[in-house]
Amino acid sequence: MAEPILEVGGLVKHYPLTRGVLFKKQVGAVKAVDGVDFTLRKGETLGIVGESGCGKSTVAKMLVNLERPTEGAIRYKGEDITKLSGKALKSVRRNIQMVFQDPYTSLNPRMTVGDIIGEPYDIHPEVAPKGDRRRKVQDLLDVVGLNPEYINRYPHQFSGGQRQRIGIARGLALRPEVIVADEPVSALDVSVQAQVINLLDRLQSEFELSYLFIAHDLSIVRHISDRVGVMYLGRIVEIGRDAEIYDHPTHPYT
Repeated sequence: MAEPILEVGGLVKHYPLTRGVLFKKQVGAVKAVDGVDFTLRKGETLGIVGESGCGKSTVAKMLVNLERPTEGAIRYKGEDITKLSGKALKSVRRNIQMVFQDPYTSLNPRMTVGDIIGEPYDIHPEVAPKGDRRRKVQDLLDVVGLNPEYINRYPHQFSGGQRQRIGIARGLALRPEVIVADEPVSALDVSVQAQVINLLDRLQSEFELSYLFIAHDLSIVRHISDRVGVMYLGRIVEIGRDAEIYDHPTHPYT
């Protein structure tokens, strides 16, 4: 069995409910994530499935530090990244990248494709020296099935499926070990969904990636995942091999 690359324990995210204008008083909390535990192994795809509002996207954002957890630990190769800051956190974030749900709003319309995919190199210049960036971006376009000559085009010149490929290329730019894919095909047509799923499958083998794949479509999760976790009301109520979950569910919600 492969070694764990990401271990999540007791992960909690509560959003405070306040009352008042000048003197705000907390009167409660929205429990978006309420004690989530799971392990992602090297080279594995772990699917997280659940209805809208169950907290799965909040989990994704906490893994890439777009949200800070209220409680809990996120361990990358044994190190709790919730305790890191500065250069140490920056180094870890390079290895955990995200592919966002909406290919229409996750790409800056004022930037060319080359600038979008190459932007991570501005934050981590050690990955690609300035003189080498254009070639690396063109290589990434080729890897995700787009013409490298599209490097100077803008997002509005592409279809939804092509835009998501651009988002995937951006996620690969820093050569991460973990990709958090937050409903990456839910905004796409069914015919295009299959193409993007097959692309993610190929890239996983080519770059030895581990995926956390979040979705609400059971059939898509089953197709791509090695194990599946079912999320309900902020918690993972069941987790196991895909065949176990689909053929012999143990929780009523599943």
